[in-house]
Amino acid sequence: MEAVHKQHEADENCVNREMEFSPAYRWQHWIRAFSIVVLTITGFYIADPFVTPIQSAEPDNFMQALFRSWHEIFGFILIAVVLLKSYLFIFAKRYKGEMISIKDFLNPKVWMQQVGYYLLVSKHPHLKGTYNPLQFIAYMGFYTLVFILIITGLILYVHVYHEGLGAFFYPFMRELEVLLGGLAWVRELHHIAMWGVILFVTVHVYMAIYNAVFGKDGSMDAIFSGMKWHKKH
Repeated sequence: MEAVHKQHEADENCVNREMEFSPAYRWQHWIRAFSIVVLTITGFYIADPFVTPIQSAEPDNFMQALFRSWHEIFGFILIAVVLLKSYLFIFAKRYKGEMISIKDFLNPKVWMQQVGYYLLVSKHPHLKGTYNPLQFIAYMGFYTLVFILIITGLILYVHVYHEGLGAFFYPFMRELEVLLGGLAWVRELHHIAMWGVILFVTVHVYMAIYNAVFGKDGSMDAIFSGMKWHKKH
């Protein structure tokens, strides 16, 4: 028992437990994740209703309107957290490691080591930034898709609501609609981008579990607790 205790102390002395993600970062991550789930479900219903409303003699069971309202609410929530995340990425000094990840992304040696790590033939490369090259390109692709969803979603929004925010965005969104080839193609692009996000989320969850199992540094725990373990050199 004493030997186990000493081994535990030795293991603790080999790592540093550091704050990786602040509460604001973790909150925006989980709000964004929940918003994507709600938007996916409600978006599929709007495109092809899969729930039959309860029959009523009164014209008060507007299932399509209900799903559409939740889609719009969480759409604006997603816009808010994406703008917050974009601000943190560009301006927050605490997360400058995300910006520094560009250097690792442009380094061929880090690329080769990272691919070798995922193939279980080499060790994880030493990174200067927060993300490895594959993570960085995946996140850039994800946010590109999200911004496409936001723009196309706003174009669809202004065709239904012509006051308030709808009136404010109307002239800008109509111009973008023309540039994108018309409303039908905007709707199609919205669906394609959503399928891209679904694919990203699936791979993201798999890779998070993979790194948690083989990395053993609390990389997946960090998005819950904020803390990550770094080996001492």
